[in-house]
Parts: sequence; structure tokens; C-alpha cells
Amino acid sequence: MSDPSFTSVWDAIEDTPEEAENMKLRSALMLALKDHLSRAAMSQADAARPLGVTQPRISDLMRGKINLFALDALVNMATAAGLRIELKVTAGV
Repeated sequence: MSDPSFTSVWDAIEDTPEEAENMKLRSALMLALKDHLSRAAMSQADAARPLGVTQPRISDLMRGKINLFALDALVNMATAAGLRIELKVTAGV
């Protein structure tokens, strides 16, 4: 028996393709936000104010606690941070 091959860790660990795609989008947004906040070199409390969240929420983001963030919340935070989000949809194979 051969081992299955996956293009993403999310494809391997999520139960459905829909859940995997959601996790891919969430992880991409979280990484972009984390990078943006790290480059801004401000405290978590200072970063939280313009994003409309609390400091513990920023801590969760910086620690990669993806299960605590909905896609909508991450989109709102990224937009508040001044990040531009682009979405590319392609046909699946």
C-alpha cells in the first residue's frame, strides 16, 4: 500500500477539502498579520488598539493559535492593519 501524497499539511490533517481550504486561508492571513506586526515593532497592547482587539488576542495571533480565529475576524484585522487582501480562485484538479 502506498502512502498518500498531499500538497499541504492542511490537506493531510483536515477531514474535508472545505475545511482544508478554510485553514489555508486562515493560516495565510495569520502569517501576514504576524509578519506585519513584527515589522512594526510595537507592543502587543499598542498593536491591539488599531486592530480593534485586546492584547491577549494579539498574543494568541502571535503564538499561532489558529483555532481561536475565524476567517472573518482575520480579514477584519488585516484590513484594519492596512493590509490589502487579494483572493485567487482557480479550478481544482
